[in-house]
Amino acid sequence: MRHRVAGYKLGRTTDQRKGLRRTMIRQLFEHERIQTTRAKAASIRGEAERLITVARNSAEGSDIDKVNARRLVAARLGNAPEIVKKLFDDIAPRFSNRKGGYTRVLKLGPRLGDAAEMVLLELVEE
Repeated sequence: MRHRVAGYKLGRTTDQRKGLRRTMIRQLFEHERIQTTRAKAASIRGEAERLITVARNSAEGSDIDKVNARRLVAARLGNAPEIVKKLFDDIAPRFSNRKGGYTRVLKLGPRLGDAAEMVLLELVEE
């Protein structure tokens, strides 16, 4: 039984899941929309929104809080300083007066090869 077990395994080992998660969140922040399967979108959506919230809340903090927030996000995204900069300088200020719900999932229908349910995961425009 999987009672109270959170998260999606996605048919991968732990290291593969971490790499997939980092790559997909980086792509979401870089391109501001990605096309993927429903399960993968559901697995990264919550963490992407948490990273946006960390970046958004650091704007009101002290200089030390800002540095700590950037380090926290950089640790989650891996070695991607340009993505961290874009998140803090471009994406987070857009959502400064929004309480949450920074992403949207639009269904696209089944994929031709294996009929996996495809979705478009994108950042909400203000």
